[in-house]
Amino acid sequence: MLQIRIHGRGGQGVVTAAEMLSIAAFEQGRHAQAFPSFGSERTGAPVIAFCRIDDQEIRLREPILSPDVLIVQDPTLLHQVDVFQGLQPDGYVLINSKRSFHDLGLAAIEARFRRERLTTLPATEIALKHLGRPLPNAVLLGGFAALSGLITLDAVAHAIHLKFTGKVADGNVAAATEAYAYIQREIEELAHA
Repeated sequence: MLQIRIHGRGGQGVVTAAEMLSIAAFEQGRHAQAFPSFGSERTGAPVIAFCRIDDQEIRLREPILSPDVLIVQDPTLLHQVDVFQGLQPDGYVLINSKRSFHDLGLAAIEARFRRERLTTLPATEIALKHLGRPLPNAVLLGGFAALSGLITLDAVAHAIHLKFTGKVADGNVAAATEAYAYIQREIEELAHA
């Protein structure tokens, strides 16, 4: 079972990201569940959402304490909350930032985990370009598809079209597609380094 924890702030689409990720997995014939965990329910407050993906029925209902994947939508949480708590040794980490892990003060994380599974993505900038709003959720899902290979970009696009319509859907698909290509370039550069 693949367990994903998404950290962000209220108003950034954290819960929607988990829902779209579960829809993308379902589109690929897998079982999935998505659910949020709220503290104070206000814009800007820390929010966590969870997604589980498996090839068989999922019966677990508790929060994810040992994630295989961390997606961090708001880098200001990195030194306020222990977002890395419980991360599996071979886990994936995708952070919304144009800065590197080292520049974010995460050199210790780079040393502890598999470097090829850790990356940053300027998701907010990509979202602003395609949507005119700083909503990084769909962008990060496109990046996650490229980083992990565990879901396809087509499945992410399908999930976006189920959640949104018209220009909002088209903008989110374009943003996710750009993020996918961005991460693919990062992976290629790392392989040749």
